[in-house]
Amino acid sequence: MGCGNLFFTLVVTLSAALITYNILISANASLNQQFPDPSHSQSSSSSSVSRKNGLISSTKIISVDPIIKMPHDKYLSANNNNKKKKRLFHTAVTASDSVYNTWQCRIMYYWFKKFRDQPGSEMGGFTRILHSGKSDPFMDEIPTFVAQPLPSGMDQGYIVLNRPWAFVQWLQQADIKEDYILMAEPDHIIVKPIPNLSRDGLGAAFPFFYIEPKKYESLLRKFFPDEKGPITNIDPIGNSPVIVGKEALQKIAPTWMNVSLTMKKDPETDKAFGWVLEMYAYAVSSALHDVHNILYKEFMIQPPWDTEIGKAYIIHYTYGCDYDLKGKMTYGKIGEWRFDKRSYDNKWPPRNLPLPPPGVPDSVVTLVKMVNEATANIPNWGS
Repeated sequence: MGCGNLFFTLVVTLSAALITYNILISANASLNQQFPDPSHSQSSSSSSVSRKNGLISSTKIISVDPIIKMPHDKYLSANNNNKKKKRLFHTAVTASDSVYNTWQCRIMYYWFKKFRDQPGSEMGGFTRILHSGKSDPFMDEIPTFVAQPLPSGMDQGYIVLNRPWAFVQWLQQADIKEDYILMAEPDHIIVKPIPNLSRDGLGAAFPFFYIEPKKYESLLRKFFPDEKGPITNIDPIGNSPVIVGKEALQKIAPTWMNVSLTMKKDPETDKAFGWVLEMYAYAVSSALHDVHNILYKEFMIQPPWDTEIGKAYIIHYTYGCDYDLKGKMTYGKIGEWRFDKRSYDNKWPPRNLPLPPPGVPDSVVTLVKMVNEATANIPNWGS
C-alpha cells in the first residue's frame, strides 16, 4: 500500500512538471521560443521582442481618436437589459497567498456575489488566479485556479511580473464559459452591477493619468515598432480594470508576459516605468494585437482623490486615506483618522473599523462602510 501511494505521488509530480514544461515551450499563441531565459543577454531579449513583433501578421491603425467616449445607448441601460441577450464576462483576479492579498480578495468576492445577479449585471463567473503554485485554505470560499509562479529569480523582486504568466496558464488550462474577461485586482470593491462595457471589438478600460505613451515614445519604440503606427495607438491603460474578449486576451497574454519580462531586463525602461512597468507592457501588447479600448473614466474611482462615487462601478483603494478629526485630508502625513490597506500588509484588518470623522468625502465613507459590511459577514474573518 505504501509503495502504491509513493508511485501515485511520483506520477502526479511528473505529470505536473510535464504540463508546466509544455506550457513554457508551447507554440500556442506565440509562446514558442519566447519565454525569456534569465541566462539570456539583453541583446537576446531585444531580438525576442523583434521576433514576437514579426508574429503580428497585420498592421491595422485605429481610425478613431484614442480617447474614445463611452457610448450611452439603450444597450447599456438597465431598463432595457432584458431586451437583449446578455454578454456575460468572467471576472479574474490574480493574487499571491499573502495575508495582504487574501483579505482583499475575500472582501472583493463578497461584493462580487452581492451584485452579480442584480438587474443590469452581465457578471458571470469569478476566478481568483492564485500564482503561489499551491492551494490555500480559501479554495472552497473563493473559486480559485492555482498557477505556477515564474522560475525563481525571474521576477527580480517585482512580484507583479507573475500576473501575465498566471493569466497565460489560466487561459490555456481553464474551462472559461464566458466570451469576455474582466481583469480586476484584489483591492477593487464593486459598488453596483457591472454591464459589459466593451463594444464592437473594442475593449473597455480605465485610463490612468500616469500612463503616458507620448512622453515615453523613444522607450516604447523598442517594443512597439514604427510600422505598428503612431504611438497614440497605445492606450493609456493597465491590464485592470479591463473588459476584453476572451479570444483577444488569449492572443495578448503571451505577448504581455514576454514584453513585461523584456522591459524588466532593460535597465533604461525598468528605471523609467518602475512599479507601473507591467501596466505599460499590457498597453503595448494590446496595441500590438490591434485590440483597442473604450477609455471609460467612470469605470472606477480612487479615493481620496475622487470624492464621490458618482457613476463608478468600482472603488480602487490603492491610496492611503488620512484625515484630521475635522475631516481635512493630511495626505503624506499620518492622520488622526486613517484607512490605508498597507497598514494590514501582514495582518487582517479588524472588524468594525472606525468610520471617518464628519467632513470626510463620501467615497472614503462608503469604502470603509463596505469593508466593514464584508468583514462582518464573511465567516471566520481573521483566520
